[in-house]
Amino acid sequence: MIVRIEIEGGRAGFYEYRVSYESEELYADAGLGSVADCLVGAVEGMAPDVLAAEVWYRGIVSGTYPLPVIGTRLEQVAAHAVNTAEAIREALGED
Repeated sequence: MIVRIEIEGGRAGFYEYRVSYESEELYADAGLGSVADCLVGAVEGMAPDVLAAEVWYRGIVSGTYPLPVIGTRLEQVAAHAVNTAEAIREALGED
């Protein structure tokens, strides 16, 4: 199974995430300190049959990653999500 992790927020203490599968929300949390904290929370709650996750930040997908990659390269996955969203929003003239 491949789930979706959607992360919103933009300043410390105000990040939130939602994990869903086929448009059904599985679980969520809010009030986290960073994108990386959201990824940790999201992955820790996953069922054993989840193999990978599609990571979204502020409405923009940054990639689909096997769970071991998220676990071992947490900071890189988080930075990629933030940088991808910022680059696309800049190109669109948003923010």
